Amino acid sequence: MAGELTKRVAVAAVGVPLAVAVLYAGGWVLGSVLALLAAGGAAELYRLAAQRGTHAFAGAGALLAGGMVVVAALLPDEPSVSRVQWLAAFAAALVLGAAAIWRRGIEGSPLVATAVSVFGALFVGGAFSYVVLLRHLDGGDAAAGLTPLQGTTLVAYPITLAWIGDTCAYFGGRAWGRRRLMPSVSPGKTVEGAIAGLVGTVSIGAVYAWLVFRGWVGLPIGPLAGALGGLLVSPAAQIGDLAESLLKREAGVKDSGRLLPGHGGILDRFDSLFFAVPTAYWYLAAVLPWWVEGLPWR
Repeated sequence: MAGELTKRVAVAAVGVPLAVAVLYAGGWVLGSVLALLAAGGAAELYRLAAQRGTHAFAGAGALLAGGMVVVAALLPDEPSVSRVQWLAAFAAALVLGAAAIWRRGIEGSPLVATAVSVFGALFVGGAFSYVVLLRHLDGGDAAAGLTPLQGTTLVAYPITLAWIGDTCAYFGGRAWGRRRLMPSVSPGKTVEGAIAGLVGTVSIGAVYAWLVFRGWVGLPIGPLAGALGGLLVSPAAQIGDLAESLLKREAGVKDSGRLLPGHGGILDRFDSLFFAVPTAYWYLAAVLPWWVEGLPWR
């Protein structure tokens, strides 16, 4: 246990400053790193599927996942990215469906293999794309009036909420947990832990908005807006965690991969963020401008 904790601390000590630097740099630096992570995460998902006998088009799917993030780095504007990604996903479904005729045949489960290939790319690559979109909200720093530091704090918002909410859920479950949340998916999670995670996320959302958004970087996002964001991000993050647990449970494995010592694979580390980051983006980009005046990206 001590050795596992040491690995976790060592990875965090290196990974957190590196992640902050990459987020601050934005653009192609951020896009390139996330494209590699997206390709790796999709490959992990395909390996999970292979444990149940479904052999996806792993190379093509991983390439599509990474390509989706590259599109977001090229066109950091949600409507433009969505159009291009939709066309890419549709084209991939057609190409892989045709390839299944010759490469798989009936015995190769072509329907499931094609569906898993496209799903893996969308699930991982699409989610990581929203990290780029949130960092460059409304098309880049120049168009949005955001500094690199402000853009970085926008991305750090759902990340902070998701990870602190997970910590609150863990300790809340340890202290008060009685009723299992979804024992067939994740036996250790409890209803009381989920509530503690929600309360902790809402509270941290308010504090983050007060200290970071308004107090540090000068964004007009107050505690009430930060708390409401936490109310949305918390269930999204918990669903992401459960969704990844479901995939691993079906595959019969403990971790999705071994890329990060003490942390498992890419899916293990970023599971809650696959749902939390897009939710935070939609909230900040679409909801907030209607009732918080003076937003620089209005």
